[in-house]
Amino acid sequence: MTTAIRSALALAAAGLFAASTAHAQEAFAPKAKGTWMLNVRATEVSPDAGDPIVTSAGAATGLRAEVSDDVMPTIGLSYFLTDKIAVEVIAGTTQHTVKAVGPGTDVEVHKTWVLPPVVSVQYHPYPAARFSPYVGAGLNYMLFYSDKDKNGFKVKLDDGFGYALQAGADVALTGRYSLNVDVKKVWFETDASINDGALKSKVNLDPWVVSAGVGYRF
Repeated sequence: MTTAIRSALALAAAGLFAASTAHAQEAFAPKAKGTWMLNVRATEVSPDAGDPIVTSAGAATGLRAEVSDDVMPTIGLSYFLTDKIAVEVIAGTTQHTVKAVGPGTDVEVHKTWVLPPVVSVQYHPYPAARFSPYVGAGLNYMLFYSDKDKNGFKVKLDDGFGYALQAGADVALTGRYSLNVDVKKVWFETDASINDGALKSKVNLDPWVVSAGVGYRF
C-alpha cells in the first residue's frame, strides 16, 4: 500500500473520530431497510501494475509496464435490502499514464481514461450505530476510453470484468448526513498490445481504491 493511501486513511480516520466525538449527543437517522444512501467521495485509484513486456514470441525485453495513480471525485449509491444488507453502485472516472520502464528506459507509451463501475453487496453489522462499519464484495468492469498514444507507440488495452473486496465505515453526523471512509481492492487483468502486437503484456492493474467523503440518507 502506498504512502499516499496510508495518509488518506489516517486523515479519514482522524476526521471520522473527531466527527463522532463532536456530534455524540445529536440526533441522526440510522440505516434501515428501504434506505437509500448517496456518498460523494474523493477517491485515489492506485494500480499495482509492474508486469513484464515481452515480444510477440514471448521473449523478455527487460521492460515492464507501470501505470500511474490518479485522484478524482466519485459517487456511490446504496440501497438497503434489509437493515444489514445493502447493494452499492459506484461511478467515477480516472486518467492513467502507462509507461515502459527498465534499465535506462522510462518512457510514456499511452494515456487513457478508465470508467471502472463497481457493484457490491455489503454487510452492515451495526446499522443503527453512530459509527457503523461494513464489508462488501462485488464485481467491476474496466472500460478504457479517450486513449492517447505517446512517443510513437501504439497501445491497445482490452476492457473486461474483475472482482472487488470492500471495507469501510459511516459516522453519522446530524440528521441524514454522515462521513464515510471506504477502501476497495480490485483484481483486474488486461491484455496490452503494443505496436500491433510486436510487444505485449498481461497487465495486472489490481488497484487499491481509497475514498473519503460525505453521505446523505434518504
